[in-house]
Amino acid sequence: MEQLVGKVHHVELVVGNAKQAAYYYRKAFGFDQVAYRGPETGDPTRASYVLRQGDIWMILTTPLHHLDSLNNWLTLHGDGVRDIALEVADVDAAYAHAVAGGAVGEAPPRDHQDAAGTVRTATIRTFGEVLHTMVQRRDYPGFLPGFAPCEVRGIPTGLTFIDHIVGNVEDRQMERWVDWYDRTLGLGRFVSYDDKDISTEYTALRSTVVASADRVLKFPLNEPADGLRKSQIQEYIDANVTAGVQHIALACDDILAAITALRANGVEFLTVPRGYYGNLWDRVGEIGEDRDRVRDLGILVDRDDQGYLLQLFTRPVQDRPTLFIEIIQRRGSNSFGKGNFKALFETIEQEQALRGNL
Repeated sequence: MEQLVGKVHHVELVVGNAKQAAYYYRKAFGFDQVAYRGPETGDPTRASYVLRQGDIWMILTTPLHHLDSLNNWLTLHGDGVRDIALEVADVDAAYAHAVAGGAVGEAPPRDHQDAAGTVRTATIRTFGEVLHTMVQRRDYPGFLPGFAPCEVRGIPTGLTFIDHIVGNVEDRQMERWVDWYDRTLGLGRFVSYDDKDISTEYTALRSTVVASADRVLKFPLNEPADGLRKSQIQEYIDANVTAGVQHIALACDDILAAITALRANGVEFLTVPRGYYGNLWDRVGEIGEDRDRVRDLGILVDRDDQGYLLQLFTRPVQDRPTLFIEIIQRRGSNSFGKGNFKALFETIEQEQALRGNL
Protein backbone atom coordinates (compact mmCIF):
# COMPACT_ATOMS: atom_id res chain seq x y z
CA MET A 1 0.00 0.00 0.00
CA GLU A 2 1.23 3.49 -0.84
CA GLN A 3 2.34 5.43 2.21
CA LEU A 4 -0.53 7.67 3.30
CA VAL A 5 1.20 10.11 5.62
CA GLY A 6 4.56 11.87 5.54
CA LYS A 7 6.47 13.69 8.23
CA VAL A 8 5.15 15.64 11.20
CA HIS A 9 4.02 19.04 9.94
CA HIS A 10 3.73 20.57 13.41
CA VAL A 11 2.85 19.78 17.01
CA GLU A 12 0.28 21.98 18.74
CA LEU A 13 0.36 22.44 22.51
CA VAL A 14 -2.55 23.90 24.43
CA VAL A 15 -1.11 26.06 27.23
CA GLY A 16 -2.41 28.39 29.91
CA ASN A 17 -0.45 31.41 28.67
CA ALA A 18 0.89 31.13 25.13
CA LYS A 19 2.82 34.41 25.29
CA GLN A 20 4.81 33.25 28.31
CA ALA A 21 5.20 29.69 27.01
CA ALA A 22 6.60 31.04 23.73
CA TYR A 23 9.13 33.06 25.72
CA TYR A 24 10.16 29.90 27.63
CA TYR A 25 10.66 27.80 24.50
CA ARG A 26 12.59 30.62 22.81
CA LYS A 27 14.88 31.28 25.77
CA ALA A 28 15.30 27.71 27.03
CA PHE A 29 15.26 25.63 23.84
CA GLY A 30 16.34 28.21 21.27
CA PHE A 31 13.26 28.34 19.03
CA ASP A 32 12.50 31.28 16.77
CA GLN A 33 9.00 32.74 16.97
CA VAL A 34 7.94 32.99 13.34
CA ALA A 35 4.17 33.50 13.14
CA TYR A 36 1.13 34.51 15.16
CA ARG A 37 -2.65 34.17 15.00
CA GLY A 38 -4.99 35.98 17.38
CA PRO A 39 -7.29 38.96 17.77
CA GLU A 40 -4.91 41.21 15.84
CA THR A 41 -5.09 38.86 12.83
CA GLY A 42 -8.84 38.31 12.92
CA ASP A 43 -9.23 35.47 15.44
CA PRO A 44 -10.72 36.89 18.67
CA THR A 45 -11.09 33.47 20.34
CA ARG A 46 -7.52 32.15 20.69
CA ALA A 47 -3.90 33.27 20.62
CA SER A 48 -1.41 31.00 18.84
CA TYR A 49 2.34 31.46 18.51
CA VAL A 50 4.32 29.43 15.96
CA LEU A 51 7.86 28.41 16.90
CA ARG A 52 10.51 26.91 14.65
CA GLN A 53 13.99 25.45 14.96
CA GLY A 54 15.41 23.45 12.06
CA ASP A 55 12.49 21.37 10.76
CA ILE A 56 10.69 21.40 14.12
CA TRP A 57 7.46 23.41 14.10
CA MET A 58 5.33 23.98 17.21
CA ILE A 59 2.14 25.94 17.84
CA LEU A 60 1.39 27.18 21.35
CA THR A 61 -2.32 28.00 21.73
CA THR A 62 -4.30 29.62 24.56
CA PRO A 63 -8.09 30.14 24.67
CA LEU A 64 -9.10 33.77 25.20
CA HIS A 65 -12.78 33.31 26.12
CA HIS A 66 -14.19 31.54 29.16
CA LEU A 67 -16.67 29.58 27.03
CA ASP A 68 -13.96 28.07 24.80
CA SER A 69 -13.83 24.26 25.12
CA LEU A 70 -10.04 24.44 25.36
CA ASN A 71 -10.52 25.71 28.92
CA ASN A 72 -11.98 22.32 29.78
CA TRP A 73 -9.01 20.70 28.05
CA LEU A 74 -6.61 22.73 30.20
CA THR A 75 -8.51 21.95 33.40
CA LEU A 76 -8.34 18.23 32.73
CA HIS A 77 -4.85 17.91 31.28
CA GLY A 78 -2.84 21.05 31.98
CA ASP A 79 -0.36 22.22 29.34
CA GLY A 80 0.22 19.49 26.80
CA VAL A 81 0.07 18.22 23.23
CA ARG A 82 -3.34 18.39 21.62
CA ASP A 83 -2.50 17.89 17.93
CA ILE A 84 0.22 16.00 16.04
CA ALA A 85 -0.28 17.29 12.50
CA LEU A 86 0.92 15.13 9.60
CA GLU A 87 1.74 16.09 6.03
CA VAL A 88 -0.18 14.16 3.36
CA ALA A 89 -0.17 14.18 -0.43
CA ASP A 90 -3.96 13.76 -0.71
CA VAL A 91 -5.95 14.78 2.35
CA ASP A 92 -9.28 13.51 1.01
CA ALA A 93 -7.89 10.04 0.31
CA ALA A 94 -6.00 9.89 3.62
CA TYR A 95 -9.03 11.01 5.63
CA ALA A 96 -11.35 8.57 3.84
CA HIS A 97 -8.93 5.70 4.45
CA ALA A 98 -8.57 6.59 8.14
CA VAL A 99 -12.32 6.82 8.72
CA ALA A 100 -12.90 3.57 6.83
CA GLY A 101 -10.31 1.99 9.11
CA GLY A 102 -12.18 3.06 12.24
CA ALA A 103 -10.90 6.56 12.97
CA VAL A 104 -13.37 9.07 14.42
CA GLY A 105 -13.45 12.25 12.39
CA GLU A 106 -13.02 15.56 14.20
CA ALA A 107 -13.18 17.77 11.09
CA PRO A 108 -13.75 16.66 7.47
CA PRO A 109 -11.54 17.89 4.61
CA ARG A 110 -11.78 21.64 4.07
CA ASP A 111 -9.76 24.45 2.48
CA HIS A 112 -8.03 27.31 4.30
CA GLN A 113 -7.17 30.29 2.13
CA ASP A 114 -5.43 33.61 2.27
CA ALA A 115 -3.68 35.83 -0.28
CA ALA A 116 -0.71 33.45 -0.47
CA GLY A 117 -2.68 30.35 -1.42
CA THR A 118 -4.66 27.38 -0.14
CA VAL A 119 -3.99 24.56 2.32
CA ARG A 120 -6.43 21.68 2.71
CA THR A 121 -6.78 19.89 6.07
CA ALA A 122 -8.82 17.25 7.86
CA THR A 123 -8.62 16.04 11.46
CA ILE A 124 -9.15 12.70 13.21
CA ARG A 125 -9.08 11.73 16.88
CA THR A 126 -6.54 9.32 18.33
CA PHE A 127 -5.75 8.13 21.89
CA GLY A 128 -7.00 10.23 24.80
CA GLU A 129 -7.93 13.68 23.51
CA VAL A 130 -5.05 13.92 21.03
CA LEU A 131 -5.76 14.79 17.40
CA HIS A 132 -4.06 14.16 14.08
CA THR A 133 -4.61 16.97 11.60
CA MET A 134 -3.73 15.98 8.02
CA VAL A 135 -2.17 18.85 6.09
CA GLN A 136 -2.01 19.05 2.29
CA ARG A 137 0.13 22.10 1.58
CA ARG A 138 -0.33 22.53 -2.19
CA ASP A 139 2.96 24.50 -2.38
CA TYR A 140 1.71 27.03 0.14
CA PRO A 141 4.72 29.31 0.83
CA GLY A 142 4.09 30.18 4.49
CA PHE A 143 3.24 28.17 7.58
CA LEU A 144 -0.57 27.98 7.36
CA PRO A 145 -3.27 30.43 6.22
CA GLY A 146 -4.45 32.74 8.96
CA PHE A 147 -1.04 33.14 10.57
CA ALA A 148 0.81 36.44 10.21
CA PRO A 149 4.62 36.61 10.18
CA CYS A 150 5.92 37.59 13.62
CA GLU A 151 9.65 37.09 13.89
CA VAL A 152 11.38 37.03 17.26
CA ARG A 153 14.77 35.35 17.14
CA GLY A 154 15.96 32.78 19.62
CA ILE A 155 19.52 31.51 19.95
CA PRO A 156 19.50 28.05 18.30
CA THR A 157 20.64 25.10 20.41
CA GLY A 158 21.23 22.73 17.50
CA LEU A 159 17.85 20.94 17.42
CA THR A 160 17.01 19.77 13.91
CA PHE A 161 13.83 17.66 13.58
CA ILE A 162 11.33 15.52 15.48
CA ASP A 163 12.77 12.03 15.82
CA HIS A 164 9.72 10.43 17.45
CA ILE A 165 6.71 11.22 19.64
CA VAL A 166 5.68 8.93 22.49
CA GLY A 167 2.12 8.26 23.64
CA ASN A 168 1.04 6.80 26.97
CA VAL A 169 -2.18 4.75 26.92
CA GLU A 170 -4.15 2.92 29.59
CA ASP A 171 -3.41 -0.63 30.79
CA ARG A 172 -4.16 -3.27 28.13
CA GLN A 173 -4.92 -0.62 25.49
CA MET A 174 -1.56 -0.57 23.69
CA GLU A 175 -2.35 -3.35 21.21
CA ARG A 176 -5.65 -1.70 20.39
CA TRP A 177 -3.87 1.50 19.39
CA VAL A 178 -1.06 -0.33 17.56
CA ASP A 179 -3.73 -1.98 15.43
CA TRP A 180 -5.55 1.37 15.06
CA TYR A 181 -2.46 3.08 13.60
CA ASP A 182 -1.98 0.23 11.13
CA ARG A 183 -5.60 0.33 9.97
CA THR A 184 -6.07 4.10 9.82
CA LEU A 185 -2.71 5.63 8.90
CA GLY A 186 -0.71 2.67 7.61
CA LEU A 187 1.89 2.84 10.39
CA GLY A 188 3.12 -0.70 11.00
CA ARG A 189 4.68 -2.38 14.02
CA PHE A 190 8.39 -1.53 14.12
CA VAL A 191 9.69 -2.88 17.44
CA SER A 192 8.21 -3.99 20.77
CA TYR A 193 9.46 -4.12 24.37
CA ASP A 194 7.76 -6.08 27.13
CA ASP A 195 7.86 -5.71 30.90
CA LYS A 196 11.03 -7.82 31.05
CA ASP A 197 12.80 -5.24 28.88
CA ILE A 198 11.40 -2.19 30.70
CA SER A 199 11.27 -2.77 34.43
CA THR A 200 12.93 -1.95 37.73
CA GLU A 201 12.61 -3.39 41.19
CA TYR A 202 9.30 -1.56 41.62
CA THR A 203 7.64 -0.73 38.30
CA ALA A 204 7.27 -1.92 34.72
CA LEU A 205 5.73 -1.02 31.39
CA ARG A 206 5.22 -2.38 27.88
CA SER A 207 5.94 -0.46 24.67
CA THR A 208 5.45 -0.92 20.92
CA VAL A 209 6.71 1.44 18.24
CA VAL A 210 4.59 2.03 15.14
CA ALA A 211 6.33 3.63 12.17
CA SER A 212 5.92 4.59 8.54
CA ALA A 213 7.66 2.47 5.93
CA ASP A 214 10.37 5.09 5.48
CA ARG A 215 10.79 5.38 9.29
CA VAL A 216 10.28 9.16 9.15
CA LEU A 217 7.27 8.83 11.45
CA LYS A 218 7.86 6.87 14.65
CA PHE A 219 5.30 6.72 17.46
CA PRO A 220 6.20 4.56 20.47
CA LEU A 221 3.10 3.64 22.50
CA ASN A 222 3.47 2.77 26.19
CA GLU A 223 1.13 1.10 28.67
CA PRO A 224 1.64 0.34 32.37
CA ALA A 225 2.45 -3.19 33.49
CA ASP A 226 2.00 -4.80 36.88
CA GLY A 227 4.64 -3.91 39.45
CA LEU A 228 5.08 -3.44 43.16
CA ARG A 229 4.34 0.28 42.88
CA LYS A 230 2.73 2.78 40.49
CA SER A 231 4.55 2.97 37.15
CA GLN A 232 5.52 6.25 35.52
CA ILE A 233 2.91 5.55 32.83
CA GLN A 234 0.13 5.27 35.40
CA GLU A 235 1.39 8.44 37.13
CA TYR A 236 1.15 10.23 33.77
CA ILE A 237 -2.36 8.93 33.09
CA ASP A 238 -3.50 9.94 36.58
CA ALA A 239 -2.08 13.46 36.13
CA ASN A 240 -3.40 13.79 32.56
CA VAL A 241 -6.73 12.11 33.42
CA THR A 242 -6.48 10.04 30.24
CA ALA A 243 -4.01 8.84 27.62
CA GLY A 244 -1.81 11.46 25.96
CA VAL A 245 1.59 12.45 24.61
CA GLN A 246 4.34 11.66 27.12
CA HIS A 247 7.33 13.16 25.33
CA ILE A 248 8.66 14.62 22.11
CA ALA A 249 12.13 13.47 21.00
CA LEU A 250 14.09 16.23 19.24
CA ALA A 251 17.09 15.22 17.15
CA CYS A 252 20.40 17.03 16.93
CA ASP A 253 23.75 16.57 15.15
CA ASP A 254 25.96 17.40 18.15
CA ILE A 255 24.40 16.40 21.44
CA LEU A 256 27.38 17.59 23.47
CA ALA A 257 26.94 21.13 22.16
CA ALA A 258 23.14 20.93 22.39
CA ILE A 259 23.04 19.76 26.01
CA THR A 260 25.71 22.29 27.00
CA ALA A 261 23.60 25.09 25.51
CA LEU A 262 20.33 23.81 26.94
CA ARG A 263 21.77 23.44 30.44
CA ALA A 264 23.18 26.97 30.21
CA ASN A 265 19.67 28.16 29.27
CA GLY A 266 18.23 26.60 32.42
CA VAL A 267 16.67 23.44 30.98
CA GLU A 268 16.39 20.84 33.75
CA PHE A 269 17.39 17.28 32.88
CA LEU A 270 16.93 14.02 34.73
CA THR A 271 19.99 12.95 36.72
CA VAL A 272 21.71 9.73 35.64
CA PRO A 273 21.75 7.11 38.44
CA ARG A 274 24.98 6.68 40.37
CA GLY A 275 27.13 3.95 38.82
CA TYR A 276 25.63 4.26 35.31
CA TYR A 277 29.01 4.92 33.70
CA GLY A 278 30.79 2.13 35.61
CA ASN A 279 30.40 -0.49 32.84
CA LEU A 280 28.94 1.69 30.12
CA TRP A 281 31.92 1.61 27.78
CA ASP A 282 32.26 -2.17 28.07
CA ARG A 283 28.63 -2.39 26.98
CA VAL A 284 28.57 0.13 24.11
CA GLY A 285 32.20 0.08 22.92
CA GLU A 286 33.91 2.92 21.08
CA ILE A 287 32.06 6.14 20.28
CA GLY A 288 33.15 9.24 18.40
CA GLU A 289 32.31 11.64 21.21
CA ASP A 290 34.53 12.51 24.16
CA ARG A 291 33.66 10.06 26.94
CA ASP A 292 34.50 12.46 29.74
CA ARG A 293 32.20 15.12 28.34
CA VAL A 294 29.43 12.55 27.84
CA ARG A 295 29.74 11.60 31.52
CA ASP A 296 30.05 15.17 32.76
CA LEU A 297 26.90 16.19 30.86
CA GLY A 298 25.01 13.13 32.13
CA ILE A 299 24.19 11.80 28.65
CA LEU A 300 22.91 8.23 28.16
CA VAL A 301 24.48 6.01 25.47
CA ASP A 302 23.25 2.79 23.87
CA ARG A 303 24.20 0.61 20.91
CA ASP A 304 22.39 -1.78 18.57
CA ASP A 305 23.54 -3.75 15.53
CA GLN A 306 23.26 -0.63 13.33
CA GLY A 307 25.27 1.80 15.47
CA TYR A 308 24.76 3.80 18.64
CA LEU A 309 22.74 6.69 19.99
CA LEU A 310 23.08 9.32 22.68
CA GLN A 311 20.06 10.68 24.54
CA LEU A 312 18.98 12.70 27.54
CA PHE A 313 15.54 13.52 28.97
CA THR A 314 14.30 16.73 30.55
CA ARG A 315 12.21 16.89 33.66
CA PRO A 316 8.53 17.68 32.90
CA VAL A 317 8.26 21.07 31.19
CA GLN A 318 5.21 22.05 33.26
CA ASP A 319 4.20 21.47 36.88
CA ARG A 320 2.12 18.35 36.23
CA PRO A 321 4.31 15.23 35.71
CA THR A 322 3.21 14.86 32.11
CA LEU A 323 4.98 16.16 28.98
CA PHE A 324 8.78 16.18 28.77
CA ILE A 325 11.38 16.50 26.02
CA GLU A 326 14.05 14.04 24.86
CA ILE A 327 17.23 15.20 23.12
CA ILE A 328 18.65 12.48 20.86
CA GLN A 329 21.56 12.04 18.47
CA ARG A 330 21.72 8.93 16.31
CA ARG A 331 24.97 7.47 15.05
CA GLY A 332 23.43 4.75 12.89
CA SER A 333 21.19 3.26 15.57
CA ASN A 334 17.50 2.85 14.77
CA SER A 335 16.50 1.74 18.27
CA PHE A 336 15.22 3.66 21.29
CA GLY A 337 17.89 3.10 23.93
CA LYS A 338 16.79 -0.29 25.30
CA GLY A 339 20.02 -0.53 27.28
CA ASN A 340 19.13 2.73 29.04
CA PHE A 341 15.59 1.79 30.07
CA LYS A 342 16.48 0.60 33.54
CA ALA A 343 18.64 3.65 34.32
CA LEU A 344 16.01 6.03 32.93
CA PHE A 345 13.13 4.54 34.85
CA GLU A 346 15.08 4.36 38.09
CA THR A 347 15.66 8.08 37.69
CA ILE A 348 11.97 8.72 36.99
CA GLU A 349 11.07 6.66 40.07
CA GLN A 350 13.27 8.97 42.14
CA GLU A 351 11.25 11.92 40.79
CA GLN A 352 7.98 10.07 41.46
CA ALA A 353 9.03 9.45 45.05
CA LEU A 354 9.70 13.15 45.56
CA ARG A 355 6.19 13.91 44.27
CA GLY A 356 4.69 11.20 46.53
CA ASN A 357 3.45 9.20 43.51
CA LEU A 358 5.63 6.08 43.55
